[in-house]
Amino acid sequence: MTIRSGRLKAFAWVLSLSVLAWSADASGAPASAFGPEVKLGETKGGYLGALDVVPAHGKAGTPFTVKAEKLPPNQEFQLVWRTVNGRWKTTETEYKGREFIPADYQMGKVKSDAQGRFSATFTTPDDFGFDHDIMLQQGDRLVNQVLYSVDMTVDFTPKSGPVGTPITFTVKGIGSRSLYNSWDLLYDNHFTGWMSAVSTHGNATFTIPATGNVGDHIVQIMHGALTFPYQNPEQNPAQGRPRFDFVFKVTPGAPVLPPAPELQAQKTIRLPAPEGDIVSTPRFSGVGEPIKISATGLEPNKAYKLNWSHAVGSRVSGRGFGVDAAPIAEAKADASGRIEFAIKTPDDLGGTHGLVIDMGGGKQKLGTHWIKPTALPLDVTKGPVGTKITVHIKGWGWTETSNITHVVYDNAYNGYACAFNSQGDMQIFLPATGAPGWHFIDLYPGIYKGAEGDPNLNNFRIPQLTYAADHPNEDMPAFHFAFEVTADGTVKQAQAR
Repeated sequence: MTIRSGRLKAFAWVLSLSVLAWSADASGAPASAFGPEVKLGETKGGYLGALDVVPAHGKAGTPFTVKAEKLPPNQEFQLVWRTVNGRWKTTETEYKGREFIPADYQMGKVKSDAQGRFSATFTTPDDFGFDHDIMLQQGDRLVNQVLYSVDMTVDFTPKSGPVGTPITFTVKGIGSRSLYNSWDLLYDNHFTGWMSAVSTHGNATFTIPATGNVGDHIVQIMHGALTFPYQNPEQNPAQGRPRFDFVFKVTPGAPVLPPAPELQAQKTIRLPAPEGDIVSTPRFSGVGEPIKISATGLEPNKAYKLNWSHAVGSRVSGRGFGVDAAPIAEAKADASGRIEFAIKTPDDLGGTHGLVIDMGGGKQKLGTHWIKPTALPLDVTKGPVGTKITVHIKGWGWTETSNITHVVYDNAYNGYACAFNSQGDMQIFLPATGAPGWHFIDLYPGIYKGAEGDPNLNNFRIPQLTYAADHPNEDMPAFHFAFEVTADGTVKQAQAR
């Protein structure tokens, strides 16, 4: 089998996209692997003995030892790891913030010796980072406790490559508490985006393209609760938050270009269980793609219309929005009462659409179909500085968690775009900038609006680099493009639109 170099490089991007929905690896088991979830006891009559942990902190997968002394001799105790389970709070259309629910897992049972001591060694779990309480209890009595901290770690691969090389970051130990659970990435002092780890227990994996001229480029990861990176955490009351600095070397060689837009389209989507009697095959599709919609139990040989529902309106026009439905196809049921509509996916908003067949007499057949976002090729892929580039997306969403996408040019956040008012059709116009050579345009999902229960958090209206595994509500894609700036000496003037 022969793979041409261009195809091999595009394959690198496809491969990088396939690992984004990442879960914890072998370097550490989740906290739930310690043992069953248990009920925490209460302090009765004060603490007993002394509890210590050595070392006091460690990264996922490393050992630590819990030691005790001055306990009642020859008695059995239970060690408990305190953590949380994170989730996004949403309705079908609204964003309500993030929630971290306490969870306590049995680490094991230990027995004190004749001198009232014990020593037990464990492996640091792949869990939310920073402080965790280790509790010692006996029955329903809390006996003692000690603090252990899970270190936050960052790794990335590869460390060098030509422009466009997909750089994959693996972050462990992102915190759950306020001021420890929001982290940002900068590339050459430009803000790129935000990494979340709400539903992934402190883990984040994401990929960005290598951009810029041949040579060293600085990548930083630092905390940022109020939208952008916080640049002097050393002087903040919330101490102990690290900052990470890395060097990626762009090397000479052929660029690694993103795959064609049709290859970036979602192949699988997390969807709720189907409801109703109407079946769409496939269950999701892009605008213009063929689908078959069928139902049974209708009156034989009778014609029926298929009605399609969708949201219409705008959140900012002042006129409001709602749900409308209209017929999009007509067919006749066969002798068995089965009907099938063969249609192309309507040019409409992304997300769930209701399907309705009116049977008369107040009876209906109901179902749903999901439109996934898709991208068209750039209208132009080469030209001098100032060339107008059109990025065109179909089927973008309208809910608070799917309404906007964020534009990143050469790993620098550029702005956002939305598609509600234009029924899912999104056209973004960008001028080509930068030195002659290849430049990269990335579109990442974000969250349009909503309410956070934590007043310290205001960081969701920015590019979510961890969209693949941790986006709230809908399963949203990112799209990647490349443009070559030429050195013909002609700078095109920006034009009014």
